[in-house]
Amino acid sequence: MKKSILSLTAVVAISGAFTIPVQAEEVTVKNGDTLWGISQSHKVSVEDIKSWNKLTSDYIYAGDTIHISQEEQYTVKSGDTLSKIADKYDVSINDLKSWNNLNTDTIHPKQALVIKPAANKVEAAATGPDSKPEQAAPVQKAAPAQPEKTEEETNVSQNESTNQENVAKEMTVRATAYTADCQGCSGVTATGVDLKANPNEKVISVDPSVIPLGTKVYVEGYGYATAADTGSAIKGNKVDLFVPNKEDALNWGVKNVNLKILN
Repeated sequence: MKKSILSLTAVVAISGAFTIPVQAEEVTVKNGDTLWGISQSHKVSVEDIKSWNKLTSDYIYAGDTIHISQEEQYTVKSGDTLSKIADKYDVSINDLKSWNNLNTDTIHPKQALVIKPAANKVEAAATGPDSKPEQAAPVQKAAPAQPEKTEEETNVSQNESTNQENVAKEMTVRATAYTADCQGCSGVTATGVDLKANPNEKVISVDPSVIPLGTKVYVEGYGYATAADTGSAIKGNKVDLFVPNKEDALNWGVKNVNLKILN
């Protein structure tokens, strides 16, 4: 299928140009949700969500609470000091004063302060040793102990166990994104799926010698999908993920992700 070609340079330029303020919000994860889907709904990046919530992988679970926006509001209580608040959120006193335009260390009960807990984490990542987190093996987030699970949580756990048992193979792939929303694009995949008529289909383009057409897969950060398309540039451990429009494709960019081939 003919696809819209999106350069990495364009990704950087456009992503920077369309940055918008983010409203603070908490999202409760539902069965089938992915970080990619949540990021698109709230017009933020997957990396930002992971930073704000201190996530070490793209895996999320039904019932999790995801915090959207790096800013929090803290109401000063009697006995609070800037030092105590800074320690609580693992930030510096100078940062607190800067974010809130404070000229002194004096604060008052019921005073509202802006907190950006992700700031130090982002700075540490930028100045730390070279690493390639996209290629790192996924790290599961430890679940807090609970006295008992609801019926919905039990079903979700059972489904996750079944999905793990149904994994035939795992690999790291170089993932890009494409769209059928372009001039001259037919919108019909190599297996006959009409993506213009079905914009919510989860379809990936593959090298059939590596992943046969028709294979069911799970792609980190994208979700469950079907290998239903091919492309002249998709060779070896490369995949192209179908997304509804050009903006979504630009937001995805190019990244290394974990892909599971399902039985």
